[in-house]
Amino acid sequence: MEGILNDIFSLEGQTVLLTGGYGHLGRAAAIGLAAHGATVIVLGRHEEKFHERFAGCSSSIHFQACDISQTASIHAAFKVASARTGRIDALINNAFYCRGNDPEQLTDDDWAYSIDGTLNSVYRATREVIPYFKTQRAGRIVNVSSMYGMVSPNFTVYEQAPEQLNPPHYGAAKAGVIQLTRYYAAYLARYGVNVNCVTAGPFPSENTQRNVEFIEELKSMNPMRAIGKPEDIVGAFVFLCSPASGYVTGHNLVVDGGWTAW
Repeated sequence: MEGILNDIFSLEGQTVLLTGGYGHLGRAAAIGLAAHGATVIVLGRHEEKFHERFAGCSSSIHFQACDISQTASIHAAFKVASARTGRIDALINNAFYCRGNDPEQLTDDDWAYSIDGTLNSVYRATREVIPYFKTQRAGRIVNVSSMYGMVSPNFTVYEQAPEQLNPPHYGAAKAGVIQLTRYYAAYLARYGVNVNCVTAGPFPSENTQRNVEFIEELKSMNPMRAIGKPEDIVGAFVFLCSPASGYVTGHNLVVDGGWTAW
C-alpha cells in the first residue's frame, strides 16, 4: 500500500498527447505533466511557436505537427506519436478555434466554424485515439471545458470591455464537451478507459490582463476574488492522467475559484 501511495501521482513511462499545448493553460499543463514523469507530445500547427514557448523547458516535451480541424492530420499525428514512444497513455483535448463574439451579428459560417473548432474537434481526436486505447485496454482522455459551458455570462462584467464578451457558440460547444465526456466515459469504461473533463474558470491571458478594470470586474464575480493563474490548473491534469484517478470517470472537475458556485 505504501508503495502505491508514493507513486499515486507518478506519470513515469507514460505518453501524454496534448492539443493546444503552447497556449496560456496548455504550456503550464505540459510542464507540470513532464515534471511528474510524463513524455508530453504537444500537438499543433506551428513548430516555431512551440520552440519559442518551451525554450529551456524539459527535454520530455516534444512537438508533433497536427491540425485538429482535419481528421487525416489527427490520424497521422497519433500514428507518429505512438511509434515514437510505443504507446499512447493519455489524450488531453485542450485546443480550440472560434471567431466572432457578437450574439446578434454572428454569421452562419461563424457559428459553424466555431462549433467545429470547439466541439467537433474534440470528437475527431477522441474517435481517432480509441483504437489505441482499445488495443491497450487502458487509456485516459481529458477534455477541457469552460465555466461558460455550465453558466451564462454575467453581461454587466463586459459592459466596459465588449471585445471580451464570451460568444454563444463557445458556451454551447463547451457544454457539449461536458456531455461528450460523459458519453464516452460510459462507452469506453468496458475497455479500461477513463474519460473526464477539466472545466476552467476565469483564466484570462496575459494580454487580457492588461485591461485592469476588466480584470477587477472578473474578480468581483468570483468568491475567491481572484483570477486563475496557469499553475492553478496543472494539478487537475496530473490527477486525471495519473493512477490517483483510477476510479474516476465521467467527472467534470471544475477549477474556477468558486465562480459556478454562486
